[in-house]
Amino acid sequence: MHERASTTENLNRSDMGPLALYIHWPFCVSKCPYCDFNSHVRDQVDVAAWQSALLADMAHEAALVPGRKLSSIFFGGGTPSLMPPALVETLIAAAERHWGFADDIEITLEANPSSVEAANFHDLAGAGVNRVSLGLQSLDDQTLEFLGRAHDVNEGLAALDTAQQAFERVSFDLIYARPGQSLDNWQAELDRALSFGTGHLSLYQLTIEPGTRFETLVRTGKLVPADDDHCADLFELNRNIMTAAGLPAYEISNHARPGQESRHNLTYWRYQDYVGIGPGAHGRRLEQATERHKKPENFLSAVERNGNGLKVEQPLSPETRAMEALMMGLRLAEGVDLADLQAKTGLPVAAMVDGAEVEKLCGLGFVEQREGHLTILPKGMPLLDALLPKIIAL
Repeated sequence: MHERASTTENLNRSDMGPLALYIHWPFCVSKCPYCDFNSHVRDQVDVAAWQSALLADMAHEAALVPGRKLSSIFFGGGTPSLMPPALVETLIAAAERHWGFADDIEITLEANPSSVEAANFHDLAGAGVNRVSLGLQSLDDQTLEFLGRAHDVNEGLAALDTAQQAFERVSFDLIYARPGQSLDNWQAELDRALSFGTGHLSLYQLTIEPGTRFETLVRTGKLVPADDDHCADLFELNRNIMTAAGLPAYEISNHARPGQESRHNLTYWRYQDYVGIGPGAHGRRLEQATERHKKPENFLSAVERNGNGLKVEQPLSPETRAMEALMMGLRLAEGVDLADLQAKTGLPVAAMVDGAEVEKLCGLGFVEQREGHLTILPKGMPLLDALLPKIIAL
């Protein structure tokens, strides 16, 4: 008993590094045909009920992970820009009471670039949000229609302008590898995107996810995805253009000026602790994996019954933690410090990484291992999904 108490006390120390908070708002105006996120369309949302449930869920986590200041908060979805600013302010204030904030806390909110939601941007900034991530997705009206987006280019750019006036930091997303998209068209779109001067851009390859409308279209032959070679060419174009513009890739799909990286997402990719609340939210804290009930109604019922929305709470073995840390960390340009990972998990490097395979991949120019640090090189990044099973020995 004494040993277990000592371990718990150690896990609760405030010097364990940054703690991040993720808050999931599951509601959208409509469901995009490519989206497999936990998003739901509802005619009405009882804001008071959701405020009560999210506050209770947050309080549950705060009691388990005390004494560590928050380095970041991320409102994800769904469409968090549909949240009333007063609710956002209430949740931010509760988080500060529970944990306290780092001096330079990053508070991000995902937003759709519609005129209706942009009208709330200044109020959201007043509520405490200092970074916004806009789902522009494309700078072409025909493509936006294909992607099922509710905004057009002009509306999206007007929202971007409002965001740049309201928030300290702005990022936006674009989707590439769309059917029929040429290298020249994508380069022109990237050049235009860079002209807006944001410090962060997320460039996501269109992937066909199970259970989406696009997956049905592909299965029935009504949609033909871009082939792998063309996707690789587009990916290389991303790297070249963004690096030349001063926004190098710090993660496989994310590009930023130095100092403008998403600190919240870096917490995930560096496999540091984060608390997740709200429907379907995942967390990693105190060497445990957590997951909330996914369906909004089930989440509310769980909070009413139990005082929290937890569906899963289970300890993670050293092997699982090492595997997850490698899968996340190798997405980053900085790679993974294997000595640090060994210290955190107690596993020898040889048990985590296939040394012979790494040596082979180093010779091919896909991977670099230097002074105990393992990195996927730019040549290997387009092949990341294929490389990870070869590298990770767990």
